[in-house]
Amino acid sequence: MATTVNTLEHHWMPFTSNRDFKSNPRLFSKAEGTYYWTHRGDKVLDGVSGLFCVPAGHGRREIVEAVSRQLAECDYAPSFQFGHMPAFEFARQVAELCPDGIDHVFFTCSGSESVDTALKISLAYHRARFQGQRIRFVGRERGYHGMNFGGVSVGGMTRNREAFGPGLPGVVHMRHTWSPDARFTKGQPEKGAELADDLKRAVDLCGAETIAACIVEPIAGSTGALIPPKGYLQRLREICDKHDILLIFDEVITGFGRTGKPFAAHSFGVTPDIMTMAKALTNGNIPMGAVAVHDDVYETIMRAAPEHAVEFFHGYTYSANPAGCAAGLAALEIYRKEALFESAAKLAVRLEEVMHALKGIPVVTDVRNYGLLAGVDIAPHGKPGERGYDVMKKLYEAGLLVKITGDAAIVAPPFIMKESEIEQIGSVMRKVLSAY
Repeated sequence: MATTVNTLEHHWMPFTSNRDFKSNPRLFSKAEGTYYWTHRGDKVLDGVSGLFCVPAGHGRREIVEAVSRQLAECDYAPSFQFGHMPAFEFARQVAELCPDGIDHVFFTCSGSESVDTALKISLAYHRARFQGQRIRFVGRERGYHGMNFGGVSVGGMTRNREAFGPGLPGVVHMRHTWSPDARFTKGQPEKGAELADDLKRAVDLCGAETIAACIVEPIAGSTGALIPPKGYLQRLREICDKHDILLIFDEVITGFGRTGKPFAAHSFGVTPDIMTMAKALTNGNIPMGAVAVHDDVYETIMRAAPEHAVEFFHGYTYSANPAGCAAGLAALEIYRKEALFESAAKLAVRLEEVMHALKGIPVVTDVRNYGLLAGVDIAPHGKPGERGYDVMKKLYEAGLLVKITGDAAIVAPPFIMKESEIEQIGSVMRKVLSAY
């Protein structure tokens, strides 16, 4: 796409140091396979699947052609009281991937919308059971659940919350699961399951009858890949069951193969009541999200409404938009045909070796990993996040894209990467981090 000389000033960029960026922009002009090309023609290895959302790699012609066909045939159809067949087929295929009993899918336009939708479903479910007093939510410190008001309220990343007021009332936060004793653990830490008892403390403080749902990321992704201790998610499930609290897994990052199985729920052997998803849902090609709910949740809300009435007063103009459904169906076909979830599981072994080989570099204070997701903590220097930001720019200049949050570098490669490219990620990171 041809561009003209532009000051870049008119675009207010999200989660970006706009002034610094516009003084020396990092622009991508092309993407194919596991690489980006910059506006200067430099090649950059994509070490984070775009933003955790392109596991099948860039430039997949199958998705381009599917979207093109759909736009030519039916570009838009309303989802309020009307529908189109790709939406129903896509929902069926997504449900087929979910754990047993999770068979109903509500489409949104992003992960943030998926989280707010899940919170609303929780409230509607309890109201339908004549327990409308259950209006509280339990989230977790260092959790990320998008940037809408509901997600920011239950999330626990300080900088995402501090400028926007108190958010939803009555939200309680559990402690995060990272412990200095677990530094450089490969996979799940052995200790820490007792941190789940923070949910019981919330029950004791607020009363179980006031709590609608507990929401967690199975792996806290955006904060730096915090892996749940063994038994932790199972303990959350037990407490939720005992006190009639819904358990929501935010699988926006972990969903669709990141842990080596369709969802982290499968990998950790814990079935939630509600799952949120987005990102890899369409291989990042069309903005789209989804919420999958257990049959009991869906049926309870359906039964509570009169005949011919709207059962759930919620939705978006672009819910289940045809182009998004076409992209999603094509993406799922690629995942199946190329066995990409299985590829992710195999590639994860090499990623673990490469990431933990960074131990011993003075500036590296921790490495964590599970599946094709890893976090590397960098010793702070100056203000929090200052060194991390500098590392991000230096890695980019060295030809590698990773996600930086504060002073943590997050690696989440596409599932189609070669082992040699995983080794390249480690080599570039070693070179850049060793210079500090």
